[in-house]
Amino acid sequence: MDAFEFDGDWSGQLIATSIHAGHDLRPEIAELSILAEDDRFREEDPFTDRIASLAPARVLVHRSRFETDLNRVREKTVYRRPEDAWGLHMWSLDPLPDDVVARSLEVYDSFFSALAESLDEVASRGPFVLYDVHSYNHRRHGEDADAEPWEENPEVNLGTGSVDLARFSPVVEAFRGSMLGQGFDIRENVKFKGQNLAWWVHERYPGVGCVLAIEFKKTFMDEWTGEPDEARIGFLAEALARTMDPVLQALPDD
Repeated sequence: MDAFEFDGDWSGQLIATSIHAGHDLRPEIAELSILAEDDRFREEDPFTDRIASLAPARVLVHRSRFETDLNRVREKTVYRRPEDAWGLHMWSLDPLPDDVVARSLEVYDSFFSALAESLDEVASRGPFVLYDVHSYNHRRHGEDADAEPWEENPEVNLGTGSVDLARFSPVVEAFRGSMLGQGFDIRENVKFKGQNLAWWVHERYPGVGCVLAIEFKKTFMDEWTGEPDEARIGFLAEALARTMDPVLQALPDD
């Protein structure tokens, strides 16, 4: 399977990505990995591709963030040591060999080259919005431990740290208002503010691209067993879809 693919109808101005949904590793990375698959799965964003599945245009990433983390800047995209990835011991060789890292960087470079080619065409038509869909753990203290406090863990964290709010605040408010209207606890920049993908889009398409970094708390799955809640995943996909018309209507005209 390819490392990533672009799917759907790209003739419009809304795209959704799920860049941490992938679980695959290329063979040389898999051979070097000593991390239990359950632990790797826990730190990925499983099922976020399904939450984003009703967007008209989608970017699907099939490789694990443990091979190439596309939401980190290039020099940090490969987890070489435990301190790069939540203290996890990942590799039979420490640090990861430079030639292996170089091949992971090729994945990173090819992804952003392909994304630029597709988004350049979208941007040529005018302003666009990109839903950067992620998830986050809220039971890190163990399978039987209490969930982390509600005050610091919204159901939906909306990351807008690098959004040009002078231009795109109506887009942000349209999304937030739609989610609030559907009964979601959505708060802005509590857990995350958006990282590399948002930075890259905003730098390449200033005043044209607007990335909403959307982090769903993992209430749609058991983060310790990996078991999905199928009904909840479908519910979140529909909820996200209902935000799309208001958001598109809120985009600037020029």
